[in-house]
Amino acid sequence: MSRTQCPRCQRPQSHCLCPLIPSLDSRTRVLLLQHPSEVNHALNTARLAALGLNNAELIVGEVFEDLPSLLNQPGYQARLLFPADDAQPLQAYAPSDEPLLLVVPDGTWRKARKLLHLNPLLAALPRVTLAEGGVSRYRLRKAPGPGALSTLEAIVQALQVLEAPASFELLLRPFEALIEGQIAAMGEETFRRNHAGK
Repeated sequence: MSRTQCPRCQRPQSHCLCPLIPSLDSRTRVLLLQHPSEVNHALNTARLAALGLNNAELIVGEVFEDLPSLLNQPGYQARLLFPADDAQPLQAYAPSDEPLLLVVPDGTWRKARKLLHLNPLLAALPRVTLAEGGVSRYRLRKAPGPGALSTLEAIVQALQVLEAPASFELLLRPFEALIEGQIAAMGEETFRRNHAGK
């Protein structure tokens, strides 16, 4: 017997996150390109970001045929949020700056690199990066390295920099509730044994 799902947040109806999902405006447009393997992931943070930001769009796929039109948004400069040696650190907008179309691949590092490989137009975008030292609140996962953030956390951090002093912390509320719910489901002892201190 399958549990009834909320059609919006796609969580079981008994654990619906919609009351915690904000409706935030941003000057930055966020385009999330999600690898299909992430769609049914229990902590689908890209979906939470798309639901919580009014100026965001989530597209699932491996090859994005309509990428040229997606990237050519009048009034926005497209930038890929992805590490590279020549990636520019994000900085707050000056009043005259054209806002960014922040393109965010969503998947494991391997899957995200595959999206770039399969979509040369994506790989060719100028890249931007976050300041080093970000600490993830994703306590259920061993980070692949220091500063590794979930997709949602990376977007929040990017927007906090670009649109300072505006705050986007409210986007993290459903994410934190998800994590707390998963910890409660596994039991405190199991969580401490397997995840605490990682």
